[in-house]
Amino acid sequence: MGILSRRGLLIGGIGVAVLTVGGTGFELVRDGTLPGKYQLDRITGACGDDPGVPAVAAGPVVASAFASRYRKRTVEMIVMRPPGQHGPLPVVIALHGLGGDARSAVSLGYPRYLAAAVAGGAAPFAIVSVDGGSTYWHRRADGDDPPGMIGYEVLPRLEAAGYRVGRAGLIGWSMGGYGALLLASTLGPDRVAAVAASSAAVFASYAAAAGADPGAFDGAADFAANDVRSPGRLAVLRRIPVRIDCGGDDPFAAQDTLLRDDLGHPAGAITGGCHDQAFWRRALPAHLAFLAPRLP
Repeated sequence: MGILSRRGLLIGGIGVAVLTVGGTGFELVRDGTLPGKYQLDRITGACGDDPGVPAVAAGPVVASAFASRYRKRTVEMIVMRPPGQHGPLPVVIALHGLGGDARSAVSLGYPRYLAAAVAGGAAPFAIVSVDGGSTYWHRRADGDDPPGMIGYEVLPRLEAAGYRVGRAGLIGWSMGGYGALLLASTLGPDRVAAVAASSAAVFASYAAAAGADPGAFDGAADFAANDVRSPGRLAVLRRIPVRIDCGGDDPFAAQDTLLRDDLGHPAGAITGGCHDQAFWRRALPAHLAFLAPRLP
């Protein structure tokens, strides 16, 4: 109790919760009954370490902006290429998490992870990120339409620039992990070569989604129309190579486990980790290795 109390004091409220509940406090906090689960997980090492970004030189990272008709605003698009690659490349579209933007992929280290993957023997490809706001990557009641932007603005721009976009890859984390699976289930295997999702923000119901983020969906009908676990969307995803990884201490672990069960246990796993940058970086090398050989 002495060691735990000293650690608890370092994080304020968690120490109070543990001391108040007594011998059962540790379990209650760890299981999420009391606030502070992630802080305790990090102290006890349950979340795992952040590996940082690979110590390699990144390739070109080119940002541009365009006025999106589908999102009704100016958006940023960032193209990341591996070093030394000058010819046409296939494309992986990266979808960011809630509160992020196109630059979030760069902050996570995508350019260097891509460089390391290609240096390690992966077939070269480009990664393209774009602003998706907090839309949960589906068309909203106000007309904001990120999938329309990707399909009718981003991919044509890339094709005009010489990229091979006939069958693109998709990758994302958190809200973007859900978005990548949703977009794959919309476009189908004729347009999507493979999809890799990390900590996909999949909710059990509209009530659960509204409780976590009231802005995630416009209502129960909107949730039902964009439920990646609906029979129709699952049928499409079963025809696409899919990888799903999630940390065991992630709040989305239960739903991601069910989704993996629905899809017949695709590549990936539910392993140790939390809903954080450390987990997404640890998963990224395997995700890039999964996507590379499946691109046209």
